[in-house]
Amino acid sequence: MTAVNAHSVTVSDERVRRLPLREYVFPAIGLVAVLTVLSVLSLPLLAQRFLTIQDQPAKVDVIVVLGGDGPARAKLAASLWLGKFAPRVLISGDGDCYWIKTAMVERGVDEKAIDVECQSGTTWENALYSAPYVKRMGARSGIVVTSWYASRRAITSFDAASPDIHWLSVPVTNQQPMWKLAIGTDTYLQKEFPKLIWYTVRGWLGLNSTFVPAPFPSREVRA
Repeated sequence: MTAVNAHSVTVSDERVRRLPLREYVFPAIGLVAVLTVLSVLSLPLLAQRFLTIQDQPAKVDVIVVLGGDGPARAKLAASLWLGKFAPRVLISGDGDCYWIKTAMVERGVDEKAIDVECQSGTTWENALYSAPYVKRMGARSGIVVTSWYASRRAITSFDAASPDIHWLSVPVTNQQPMWKLAIGTDTYLQKEFPKLIWYTVRGWLGLNSTFVPAPFPSREVRA
């Protein structure tokens, strides 16, 4: 009788050990998988809602074009200038500032209307290093041209760096289908969310740099 009881206890213990795997672990894995798929599929919609600020273009004093996605931004900024939304253009960002200038001139923008700031390497530096330029222009209003997913971070940076200027956000709009953004290999949307959080927290804590270095050659010139 004792041996039988011992065997029964052993079998029961084994069943207890196996139950969580079937009843809890596998469903938990399934739930995580479903949530992961849903989060990936909803990422573009969340990006449109939380990362993007889209204003209607209006007449301003200067169009500021941020470096990065050069061709699309150059095309949009050129169309705004040709549409007489602003008499002046400032291109901000080390790496492709002169390329963007050339592309805009080729599209019909007067070269004399374009200034370049070719030192900044981040969105905050774009805003900070652009401030002296727009101040010298006597600008009181401006349009910021960047990519749609970076527009909130960009416009809040320019508002902070030049609070006396009324800024409008007119970004390059998304041209890709939502499903392609969701399953594509590009990770810029995933990267933008933590960037926006960091920029927001840094601004709240007063940690934004205010140092503007002396002019130095662009990477395009140094290359």
